Amino acid sequence: MKLAFSTLGVPGLPISDVLRLATTHGYHGVELRAHPEEPVHPGLGPDGRAEVAAEFKAAGVEVLGVAGYARVAAPGDDEAVLGEIRALVGLARDLGAPYVRVFPGGADGQEPAEADALAARRLGAAAEYGADLGVRILLETHDSHRTGAAATRVLGLVGHRQVGALWDVMHTWLGGEQPQDSYAALSPYLGYVQVKDIISAQDSTPVALGAGVLPLAECVEVLSRHGWDGWLCWEYEKRWYDDAEPLAGLLGAGREHLARLLNESA
Repeated sequence: MKLAFSTLGVPGLPISDVLRLATTHGYHGVELRAHPEEPVHPGLGPDGRAEVAAEFKAAGVEVLGVAGYARVAAPGDDEAVLGEIRALVGLARDLGAPYVRVFPGGADGQEPAEADALAARRLGAAAEYGADLGVRILLETHDSHRTGAAATRVLGLVGHRQVGALWDVMHTWLGGEQPQDSYAALSPYLGYVQVKDIISAQDSTPVALGAGVLPLAECVEVLSRHGWDGWLCWEYEKRWYDDAEPLAGLLGAGREHLARLLNESA
C-alpha cells in the first residue's frame, strides 16, 4: 500500500512546503483539499494548475485526489451540484489526480430512499464526464451515509465503474460498523482509504496515529488479508481543531506507525 496525507492537516500551507513535508517523511502522495482558502481549488487558473502539477512531478510525489465539498444527496437543483462536480473533475484532470472526493450531504429529515435516489442520479450523470476526463468520483463514507452499508445503497444504484467509494475509517466506526463489515460492503467500489485517529467517540479531536481509539490495526489487517494494495491517506483534521497538535511534527511517526501495522498484517 502507498501512503499519503491530506492538506486538511496543514491548512493554507504553500504547495512547496507541503511537498517538502511529503518527501522528508516518506509519503508517496498528497490529497489536496479543494477549497478557496487553500492554494489549490477549482478557481485556480490554467497557469496555476500547470505550476502545481509541475511541482509535484519534480518532487516525485503524486496528487492522490482532489477533496471537494459537493454534496450529492443534498436537496436542491441538480445542475448546481453537477457543476460543482464537473469543476472538481476538471481540476483533478489538470493536476493528474485519479480521484475526486464528494460527500453524501443528505439533509436532516430527508427520507433515506429519496436521498439515495438523488445522490445516485447525480453521480450517474457525473460519471460520464469523469470517464471522459479519466477521473474517478468517490463518495466518502460521511454525514448522512457514514457507513459502508449506507454508501453502497447509493453506489449500487449508480452502477458505473467511474463512481466509487472513499472509506473514511472514523465515520464507519462511529456509525457502529466493524472494519470487516465496512470492507465487505465497500470493496467492490473502493478507491482509497482515509485513516486517522481521535480522542474518543465523543471527542473527534485528531491525535497521532495509534494514540486514539480508532481500530486502525483491524482496518489495515482486513485490507491486507484481502490483498488490497491501494492508498492509505492520513486525514488529520487540523483545520477544524485549532488546539490539535501541528501535523508537521507527527508525520514521521505516523508513517512509521502505518508501516508497522502493514508489516504486522503481512
